[in-house]
Amino acid sequence: MSKNPAVPTGSGASKPSAQHHAEGPTGTAASAATAAEPALSPQEQAALASEFQSVLQAGVHGLCFSPYLEGQKPGDRIGEDQIRERLEIVRPHTRWVRSFSCTDGHEHTPRIAHELGIKTLVGAWLGTDRGINERELQGVIEVAQAGHADIVAVGNEVLLREDLSEDELLAALQRVKQALPGMPVGYVDAYYLFEKHPRVAAACDVILANCYPFWEGCPRERAVAYMQDMVHRTVAVAGGKRVVISETGWPDQGSAFHGAVPSVQGAMRYFLDTQHWAQRDGVEVFWFAAFDEAWKVGAEGDVGAYWGLWDKDGRPKFG
Repeated sequence: MSKNPAVPTGSGASKPSAQHHAEGPTGTAASAATAAEPALSPQEQAALASEFQSVLQAGVHGLCFSPYLEGQKPGDRIGEDQIRERLEIVRPHTRWVRSFSCTDGHEHTPRIAHELGIKTLVGAWLGTDRGINERELQGVIEVAQAGHADIVAVGNEVLLREDLSEDELLAALQRVKQALPGMPVGYVDAYYLFEKHPRVAAACDVILANCYPFWEGCPRERAVAYMQDMVHRTVAVAGGKRVVISETGWPDQGSAFHGAVPSVQGAMRYFLDTQHWAQRDGVEVFWFAAFDEAWKVGAEGDVGAYWGLWDKDGRPKFG
């Protein structure tokens, strides 16, 4: 089950998946005692900040991107100037962005990203509203046909939320694939959903797996090894297809979830551990998220608003 309530239908919001800890690779992560990160000396803090800045300046593979400003929420119309301003902030630090919707102005994100030299994983946000779903599917097809998508994602965690049946999702995937010959088309969900739904894995050109050790209660010091197990499980059912980590991250504020504790130090270390592993092993990772999103406090509890590398005002948070 999802730890977080479903995002309002058709919002196109970027939302961390929240896999139930019982679904995890070992089933033991959530039983670990909650423990804060050990305190660092000033010298250790400076070294951590320096390493973080070095890695971020060198650039990451991908960032999950939503352009909301404070006071905005899913369903609000987003203007092109705002999207461009936010993309300009992340432009020097990422090769890809992942967008989540093709309605309410978000359909402009892929074009503007391409204008700025950033590749795009373009999502259609599907939910329980059939009318919105139709507009999203039409929108993502139009964006891709215009040449602004490098990968298309049909839906995000609709099986996890139980918003659509497997057959309904497969029909949407097939429709988009038929409309976009030659375009890599996939579906985003918690990694273990691809084990449970082999027909969905078979229908995807690329497997887009959300991997959150935090939401399975895994202590930060074991989190990357835990995520590697998530990825190995996904690869095992991918049939040789490309596997992309479509979301992973760590919050820097908020309440602990079993053995997983939000902290600035923990978020920085998980980011560094993830990026070093991804670079070493050639893994494509989209970090969740580019920006903090203030509206998520109500939707996802007190950790919801604190997953970004930049704060809600676009200021760097770490280092």
